[in-house]
Amino acid sequence: MRKKSIKNIKVNEEVLHVLSNIIRGDIKDPRINEFTSVVSCEVAPDLKTCKAYISVLGDEESQSKTLEGLNSAKGYIKNKLAKEINLRNTPEITFIIDQSIEYGVRMSHLIDEVNAAIPERNEETEDEDN
Repeated sequence: MRKKSIKNIKVNEEVLHVLSNIIRGDIKDPRINEFTSVVSCEVAPDLKTCKAYISVLGDEESQSKTLEGLNSAKGYIKNKLAKEINLRNTPEITFIIDQSIEYGVRMSHLIDEVNAAIPERNEETEDEDN
């Protein structure tokens, strides 16, 4: 199976969907932040490993605790994943913190600040011209 084959893409999407549901609804670990989302999944072509990129809304401590909680629940998650998805092999999941959503929110705030400052600057230049 090639890395970008249609089958691999569909497996990635299905694992992403099921993993999101498991984290959101089935795990009761208090260390896992309730604002945890699975951004993407990359299942290896041999179906033995999976990289799950997760995003946690919160500070560094919240992110590390969530990662710790997910790592301790790997066995449970793999068991639930095996029951939900019928694959030849159930992949070993590696959780990786993805900062892209947090980065996007930060960039959006910076853009908003710049846009808010632009009308003020235009008003100042108009006053100087008169």
